[in-house]
Amino acid sequence: MNIRPLHDRVVVKRLDSDEKSVGGIVLPGSAQEKPLMGEIVAAGAGRVLDNGDKAALDVKTGDKVLFGKFAGTEVKIEGADYLVMREDDLFAVVE
Repeated sequence: MNIRPLHDRVVVKRLDSDEKSVGGIVLPGSAQEKPLMGEIVAAGAGRVLDNGDKAALDVKTGDKVLFGKFAGTEVKIEGADYLVMREDDLFAVVE
């Protein structure tokens, strides 16, 4: 299934979190924090400005990004979990 977000929205797949703590203790799934980094799998065409023009997004498919703990809306597509959020919810691109 192909998904195309509208306007200034992006679809992000969370990157896997570490299963061990800093001290080397293996953490069960319920004790792990959700990662705040992900990869953009789809991006919209851009934000529509007040005058009707479109402002292109600063991110593109494949970029690794940082986002807030409660950013976006979680959706499940074909068994995989994704986040749909506005570009404004992104903090940084990781290079």
